[in-house]
Amino acid sequence: MFPRSDVAADILLPDDTILASFKSMRDGVVFTSKRVIAVNVQGLTGKKKDFTSMPYRAIQVFSVETAGTFDLDAELELFFSGVGKVRFEFTGRVDIRKIARSIAEHVLERR
Repeated sequence: MFPRSDVAADILLPDDTILASFKSMRDGVVFTSKRVIAVNVQGLTGKKKDFTSMPYRAIQVFSVETAGTFDLDAELELFFSGVGKVRFEFTGRVDIRKIARSIAEHVLERR
């Protein structure tokens, strides 16, 4: 998990709060009250980061794959209008169902 206070704090709006954040080997994802922020860590030192902000309202379809006995990673695929498919992997310790419920609330709330 990313520390909640530092990875995306500088790009948040006053009414945009971090709900959860997760880190893979280098990259990660931050879920806020308004959007999904993909964090792409670049360079040898990892100090350079690319932040891609994708609002929940642009999600057309999403898919989750739970961790299994031998495949310990869970996966989340989000399909954004104008962007296409964005895929995130999570360790087996992450409750992917909770993430899916949160995304469903944000996506279906606008319809």
